[in-house]
Amino acid sequence: MKSNLKVAIVQAAPVFMNLAASVDLAIKLIGEAAAKGAKLVVFGETWLPGYPAWLDYCPTAALWNHQPTKEVYAELRRNSLSIQSDEAQRLAKAAADDQVVLVIGVNERVDAGHGNGTLYNSLLTFNVDGSLLNHHRKLVPTYTERLVWGQGDGSGLKAVDTSLGRIGGLICWEHWMPLARQVLHDSGEHLHIAVWPTVHEMHQIASRHYAFEGRCFVLAAGLLMKVGDLPDQLPVVSHFSDEPGQLLLKGGSAIIGPDGHYAMEPVFDEERILVADLDLNSIDKERMTLDVSGHYHRPDLFDLRVKEIGLETTLE
Repeated sequence: MKSNLKVAIVQAAPVFMNLAASVDLAIKLIGEAAAKGAKLVVFGETWLPGYPAWLDYCPTAALWNHQPTKEVYAELRRNSLSIQSDEAQRLAKAAADDQVVLVIGVNERVDAGHGNGTLYNSLLTFNVDGSLLNHHRKLVPTYTERLVWGQGDGSGLKAVDTSLGRIGGLICWEHWMPLARQVLHDSGEHLHIAVWPTVHEMHQIASRHYAFEGRCFVLAAGLLMKVGDLPDQLPVVSHFSDEPGQLLLKGGSAIIGPDGHYAMEPVFDEERILVADLDLNSIDKERMTLDVSGHYHRPDLFDLRVKEIGLETTLE
């Protein structure tokens, strides 16, 4: 593990509902972050090809057998990422070319085998050689998200070894699942990736709590999305209908140290590549007082077991 590390969060909008163009943009932004010296580059929740905010901001989205909603879902499915696709290979190559660890949120489409036909909210971690180190699917889609995503499994609920340290991640409201947090704490994270649609106040609290509890650095990554990026097929809630430039998802990306304090304060309402230098030695300092998988744990009283359903992930 490196003691000093430069990391980056890419807070920028994708090309919504356009996988090919969004991958092109992601590769460009990865290069820009690497040029700033970043060795870890993070994108937010379902950055490819965008978060389905229409579930919340388009009031007819949940109508049964509603043709416009079915059209939007079909478009999302066509533009979701298959792990065995050329687009996934391009992301892997970008990580290798720029010599970065890449963590990116995607709408994942399953084309064959277990879960065939399902979309998942997934978080992918690529190593500096382009290999796919981890593939985590959101365990429980939240509220309206259940209309489009299936439930994930425990196979990606772990931190993985990289030359930068051990890296893990959770998606949005998984940060309020105590057992999921504990599993990742037990896996020895140095760097935790927390992806959200917007890192608003409660999400900041959850991210800071995670950093303090896990004694790790947290990169909390938020998204940007304008009203005008919502699908044309669905009507928008009335008070947004004449404001296409208004932000629905406002970013709020931040970097938090293992003492729960900000290493980089939240940034809202603007596109930016957030870059910070981290001193990973501070993890050891903070674990003196609290280590929830070590001296502040009571294995004689508590036992936690994870059922890992066999998800096999390969890039071909």
